Amino acid sequence: MIDLVATARSLFAPGKGILAADSSILTATAHLASYGIGAGEEMRRQYRDLFFGTEGIEQYLSGVILFFESLLQKGNDGKPFPALLVARGILPGVKVDLGTEPMNASTHELITRGLLDLPERLVAYKRQGAVFTKWRAVIRIDGDQLPTTIAVHENIKRLAQYAKEAQAAGLVPILEPEVLYEGKHSRRHARAVIQKTLSTLFSALAEHSVDRASVILKTSMALSGSDSRRKDTPEEVAEDTLAVLLESVPRQIAGIVFLSGGQTPEQATDNLSAICRLSRAKGGTSWPLTFSYGRALQEEALAIWKGKEENVPAAREAFLARLAKVSAALK
Repeated sequence: MIDLVATARSLFAPGKGILAADSSILTATAHLASYGIGAGEEMRRQYRDLFFGTEGIEQYLSGVILFFESLLQKGNDGKPFPALLVARGILPGVKVDLGTEPMNASTHELITRGLLDLPERLVAYKRQGAVFTKWRAVIRIDGDQLPTTIAVHENIKRLAQYAKEAQAAGLVPILEPEVLYEGKHSRRHARAVIQKTLSTLFSALAEHSVDRASVILKTSMALSGSDSRRKDTPEEVAEDTLAVLLESVPRQIAGIVFLSGGQTPEQATDNLSAICRLSRAKGGTSWPLTFSYGRALQEEALAIWKGKEENVPAAREAFLARLAKVSAALK
């Protein structure tokens, strides 16, 4: 019997966090194209091997969230990616939602798909090596119009249903209700939306009898919208982010990981550092804190790599350097 609580807590080893490498085929193709890198399954495999095959990542990573395609791919050394990670003491996880689509009731908002055949897919993912999972919901802010209550509640209900199914399958659930950075909203408005979203989430988890002790929350930071022309200081971000988490998140969960969500690598690193410093100054929190970053960890390496084999060593060096900085931000 897998101890889900122990597995969840192991993702919070001191100084370590989670690499979010779970971009869908469509998203990965567009992301690589922005660096002039070609499309196709082999290029996506090389893209993933660039990061997973970097020597020394185990110093900074406790887990990696994979896209389900990656569970079946192999590194340049011939090992399946999940086995390659496990050999380094890194837990493999997988994104299990099937992306978003416009809501019928509110066409300017998105709903996450993937519940229909989820139990069967979870069995397959576990057999392929995954030990934890992730489901992302998208919450958009637009003045006083969005998010609508119906969008928040429907997305949260699906998150809770997913968490219940993941635990039943013997897999740790990471719940990601992402409050988007895009928009003109203030930091205080973002904080209020995060508070509403998280309060709704933990009420839904209770209604679905989800065991909180093995649940990991992946949350946005409280940030002024990217189009607001307001540049928050790390201290401001830390104050509002930590306050809303202390208001909304129960003590019993396994831990909290932050998403970078459109922040630059430096911004995501500095804000994480400020949150952790403030937490220590306040005597700590009942749950551990760490990162689960995607692009904020990868951008500098991709800008160097450009899909060329001769650039791999320098790109991996840049990746390790960013990992070291983000790890240091936790301390």
